Amino acid sequence: MKVLLENVIATTNITYELYMGYKSFPSEMNWICDNAWQLTLGQSMFFVGSVVGTLSLGYLADILGRVPIMIVANLIAMLGNMLTIFSSNLMLFCTFRLISGFATDSNFLMMYILVMEYMRPSLRTIGLSICIGIFYCIGSISAPWIAVLMGSWRGYLLVTSLPLSLVPLFYFIVPESVQWLVSKQQYERAARCLKRVAKINGRQVEEREYDQFIEECKQSQRTTKSAPNLLGLFKTPRLRRNTLILFFKSMVITLCYDAVSRNVQGLGISPFVMFSLSATAILPACLLLIALQDRLGRKAMASMSLLISGILISVTSIVLFVAISENNQTTTLLVTLSVIGRFGVTVAYNSGAQYATELIPTCVRGQGVAAVHVMGYAFTFFSSYILYTRTIFSPLPEIILGLLSLLGACLCLLLPETLHRTLPASLEDGENFGKNEHWYTFSFLEKRTQSVTKLTPGRTKSQSNSIDSSNYF
Repeated sequence: MKVLLENVIATTNITYELYMGYKSFPSEMNWICDNAWQLTLGQSMFFVGSVVGTLSLGYLADILGRVPIMIVANLIAMLGNMLTIFSSNLMLFCTFRLISGFATDSNFLMMYILVMEYMRPSLRTIGLSICIGIFYCIGSISAPWIAVLMGSWRGYLLVTSLPLSLVPLFYFIVPESVQWLVSKQQYERAARCLKRVAKINGRQVEEREYDQFIEECKQSQRTTKSAPNLLGLFKTPRLRRNTLILFFKSMVITLCYDAVSRNVQGLGISPFVMFSLSATAILPACLLLIALQDRLGRKAMASMSLLISGILISVTSIVLFVAISENNQTTTLLVTLSVIGRFGVTVAYNSGAQYATELIPTCVRGQGVAAVHVMGYAFTFFSSYILYTRTIFSPLPEIILGLLSLLGACLCLLLPETLHRTLPASLEDGENFGKNEHWYTFSFLEKRTQSVTKLTPGRTKSQSNSIDSSNYF
């Protein structure tokens, strides 16, 4: 096993060359060569847990609320990581990674949905992009060096898991999503949450305004069916079409991201350095979204970013193919192009994630967004088959991904615009949302006429009568 040299540790019959003294799990367990399948199996159980957990917790988030499920997800993740520290054999490792994976995606999704549902339309892109662009970027860049500083995988899991014990305090700090409360007809509790938000924001709102809010919510939901679930997204034609397009788009983005990740394997460059370099693309990608998404609109940005990311991956592969054919040094070139590819995929992913979260009705948003996310990962099953086409022609996998991206970009044109619209709350709202729009309807081409009410700034004449509580403050 050849790794960058800093320290040397001897085990039973194997000598490991450790990078900066970091002792990994495979080196401790001797899961290399003929035993490498055990690590792969353990990580696959993490994926299985992620699929089951994301769907389960997403469903519970629509039943019990966003905040409690966010807290539960973080505690499950902490439990799984802490238990992994005590893994001494394959069975324990698989079990503990399954537990950890059960919550890993829900940690992100619940936070994302909660922030989005509280942001007014004009601030959604900024709020979500700042959360990801700054904090996720800093965390991703620093993660490998925390591992190096701790010196072992056990220390890394311990240090990164302990802060999750503070998450239960969020229950006393973070108010529940008002949009979710309204969808569950908990109007009084929703009004109390709005009063709390108004107090934090230093806004003075008369009591009669809250009474008017409750009456508007009741009026808007008189025809709403009770107990909606994920299957409701497939019962009506337009909502079914939109959901399937979101599934396909998630699949393409996930496959593209997988291709970018595999392009840097086996380079001889430190995985710690490569991980940090790749993470530097996150912040610029989010800044680009802040600059363009509210100007171009969700549909234009989702379609354009998907197309450009596919082109970047295809061009990267062709350039590398030419460089390798001419026996040029490709490591620096590959790292540079990989970072650029990560930038394109990050733009497409973040744009698509916000678009999907806004399109799926509030009443099934938790399970709907979870299903979109999981479907993307489920379709990575085809990744190995796509990569196998490299035996026919070296750049062929990335060319296939480029064509899939082109198809995904075209399908995004069939989705309705969500910028400056009140988001759908019920399945009925979702079916009728953007019903009069065409594939060539873009937000930046519209002449918006604002019809502003005292309580709901940002709602326009073209919007539905559903209540979007994120407009209130």
